[in-house]
Amino acid sequence: MKICFLGLDNLPVLSPEHREHYVGGESVQQTLLARALTARGHEVSMVTADYGQADGAVWEGIRVHKAYRPEAGLPVLRFVHPRWSGLWSALARADAQLYYTSCAGMQVALLALFCARRGRRFVFRSASDSDCDRSKLLIRYARDRWLYAWGLRRADAILVQSAAQAASLAGHFGLASRVTGMLVEPASAEQERDIDVLWVANIRRLKRPDRMLALAGELPEAAIHMVGGPLPGEEALYGEVRREAARRPNLVFHGRLSYHDASALYARARLLVNTSEVEGFPNSYLQAWINGVPVVSYLDPGGVIARNGLGATVGSPLGMHAEVRRLLGDRSALAAAGARCRAFMEREFAEDRILAPYLAAFEELLRSRIRTAGIAATSARRHV
Repeated sequence: MKICFLGLDNLPVLSPEHREHYVGGESVQQTLLARALTARGHEVSMVTADYGQADGAVWEGIRVHKAYRPEAGLPVLRFVHPRWSGLWSALARADAQLYYTSCAGMQVALLALFCARRGRRFVFRSASDSDCDRSKLLIRYARDRWLYAWGLRRADAILVQSAAQAASLAGHFGLASRVTGMLVEPASAEQERDIDVLWVANIRRLKRPDRMLALAGELPEAAIHMVGGPLPGEEALYGEVRREAARRPNLVFHGRLSYHDASALYARARLLVNTSEVEGFPNSYLQAWINGVPVVSYLDPGGVIARNGLGATVGSPLGMHAEVRRLLGDRSALAAAGARCRAFMEREFAEDRILAPYLAAFEELLRSRIRTAGIAATSARRHV
């Protein structure tokens, strides 16, 4: 199988020499999936942003084609060139049988149109609950919201993170989907647990970093670490968070860390806290659990935390403060929760188990393409 992943932010996950650039959660998932497929003998490529890398360079057996520099081009005109033109050129160089992208955005339409014109298969995967609800799309421009919906309707298969997302997608877009799980890096080597509470997210309002600052103020005895860089349009918030963090002696604010450097902190943490208002299924949960770190959060996707005892779900800042204080103060309860986290990951997130539904979906699409091509060829011969 020849498969190409369209993920403009993927290279900083795949390539350590580009680690200083922005990484989102779905960049991690695409890269882990690409690695798993490569390890099983499939021909895998990626289309990413132009970070100055050589076009067609190979990392870990994955060939990377560059599309365009994010800052290149003139406003308005750059939608056509270099974005549309650069993306299609890179997709053509990949020359895959099947193309895969995730996250709501205008690239979904551009990829759908490319695949329709070239007779290739196109798979979309949701990256957040907001991707499945028209009223909650995290897309700035109306044009791009329309393009996303147009492209989504033309996907040959849609994959989602949970049954709740599948129901939302059916209700808001009238589209069917199938649930696929998430891959995760192996646990880090065991280290001293010198971080009481870890928070990892991009600094944006919907992630509610203010709640973490408040938690640090309520628990001055806890060693708290925050990791996160600014997103475009959120620079003022980032500066505010950094200034407020500096006023709290128990809080270490790292700012943006590379995916690799942030991953190393999980093995040092006792708890992971999530304060976001909107999520899909966060990579950070999986990275925490595989390292034996319980999660305390306002959001519990599919009820997995409550059902498996993987931490705690809260409904208010006061509830958050109380649960964090309780778990940090009860070593036996914390250790038991950590053991449940490790057992859960070993039981539910073995790589072969997670990969199976992806492979089934991909192979089904490619078989249907072969059948369609055969029918078309037979029909053409009959009309000669």
